[in-house]
Amino acid sequence: MKLNAIIVEDESNSREILRNYLAKYCSDVNLVGEAPSIQEGLKLIDQHTLDLVFLDVEMPFGNAFDLLDQVPDRTFETVFVTAYDHYAKDALNNHAAYYLMKPINIDELVKAVAYVSDIRRKESALEDKVLQPRLKSVEGKITLPQQDGFQVLNVKDILYCKADDNYTEIYLENKKILVSKTLKYFEEALSEFPFARIHKSYLVNVNEVIKYRKGKGGSVVVSNGKELLVSASKKKELLAYF
Repeated sequence: MKLNAIIVEDESNSREILRNYLAKYCSDVNLVGEAPSIQEGLKLIDQHTLDLVFLDVEMPFGNAFDLLDQVPDRTFETVFVTAYDHYAKDALNNHAAYYLMKPINIDELVKAVAYVSDIRRKESALEDKVLQPRLKSVEGKITLPQQDGFQVLNVKDILYCKADDNYTEIYLENKKILVSKTLKYFEEALSEFPFARIHKSYLVNVNEVIKYRKGKGGSVVVSNGKELLVSASKKKELLAYF
């Protein structure tokens, strides 16, 4: 599938290099526009249905994060292109699909485009359909520490887990259990079962996911109707279950 893309980059030389690389090495990309500033980039985003935005971090009168903050319901993927590696964490937290360093490495550019293409294909196939995981529920039990001892749960009964600082909320079909353990603890404890870390705040039982919806990171709907956010960095791992 073709990816409709734009470049938002204030340096004309950098735009030209990326444009030429895309034309020569990334035939899946349909470049529909270029912008030298955040405001011009926002206009292009408003004018086109986009799959991918190549976004420089540092620009005059703002940065990449200022642009993304003004598109809260974005459905496109973002590839950051920058000379500054200290923005990597912020890029991931802002749902970037990929992070490219300048000068651009052609192999990394090709990987970034392939990564986004794979995500978009799977999203198109799965969006708002009733999902059927490719794996079966695994029988097992887990113990939850309580003040007066511990509680034993069937793993298959857990819909999802939500982080609450140093606590974790365990959601079952009809109730919630608060446990004095971090979400990281449960991610490790449930690693042999079909549970996916979809976000810094959520660990979900994949067998309870019934729908996927596109968005800046996307979201899933679990069997009790609750919609949970998916981080862009976790999206491909989740979609691989289906």
